[in-house]
Amino acid sequence: MTLSGALALTLVSRRLPPLKKSIAAKLATEKAPKFYPADDVKKLLSNKRKHKPTKLRASITPRTVLIILTGGFKRIRVVLLKQLASGLLLVTRPFKINGVPLQRVNQAYVVATSTKVGISRVNVEKLDDGYLATQAEKKKGETKFFEAKKEEKCASSREER
Repeated sequence: MTLSGALALTLVSRRLPPLKKSIAAKLATEKAPKFYPADDVKKLLSNKRKHKPTKLRASITPRTVLIILTGGFKRIRVVLLKQLASGLLLVTRPFKINGVPLQRVNQAYVVATSTKVGISRVNVEKLDDGYLATQAEKKKGETKFFEAKKEEKCASSREER
């Protein structure tokens, strides 16, 4: 026992009645913790906000021609089909003309023009966020498929050597 431990034991034993000396001895021999938690531990606040659908700008309505400002299709004109449940805009342009497929775009990255296009023959009922997400998953599956083919080619070329 160290000198400070013995001093603490004598001080504690003087304060306590004789029956509790064994408890005082245990307290004096235990090491002090290396970490003391802070008194001001922050509690997580509950999120009471409710999801509100994103408001469209007044200039952006279905059938409006928009200009995309960022990304691979910047400076390209597209037609707004509808606003999706997530708040993104579903836009398209004939793929053969300028190569823009069905695409989700944030309204912050487009500029509306005053031109309107007739889209009465276009059925956009089945198009939603889930439909577009499944297309992205299929593309990921294709990359795995092609990576497997590359590995097979590498293995066969090693065997030939």
